[in-house]
Amino acid sequence: MDVARQKEWRKKIMKYGYSKTVSLSMEVTESNIRKSLMDVGFGVLTEIDVQNAMKEKLGETFRPYKILGACNPPIAFQALSEEIEIGLLLPCNIVLWENDNQSVTVAAIDAKAMLSVTGRNDMAEMADHINGLLHTAIDAV
Repeated sequence: MDVARQKEWRKKIMKYGYSKTVSLSMEVTESNIRKSLMDVGFGVLTEIDVQNAMKEKLGETFRPYKILGACNPPIAFQALSEEIEIGLLLPCNIVLWENDNQSVTVAAIDAKAMLSVTGRNDMAEMADHINGLLHTAIDAV
């Protein structure tokens, strides 16, 4: 993807996510985000290696790209207790991808944007709390 398209795409992600680009390898960035997520109470429940999946399923070459499904059990329990269907929006996705210049971007979903689809304004405080934790984890990478 050319630089102009990357910049345009990053502007779009900022509407529903929070990201940071680092001059680290994919492996180091993934290790760092996993640790910083644990430090703020999240564990990684799921992992999708998009690069391998594209190669295996389509025979296509794709940049290193991972999707990590992160969960903070106490917050998830609270959310599910308030609205059982909220499981459709869980876990919180964290994505990492390698850029053309070998830097890596790590991004987290914006919980406020995600939970807004419920139409429940009473979940705004929870969403702000989640965002604060996820931003702390991203900033620590």
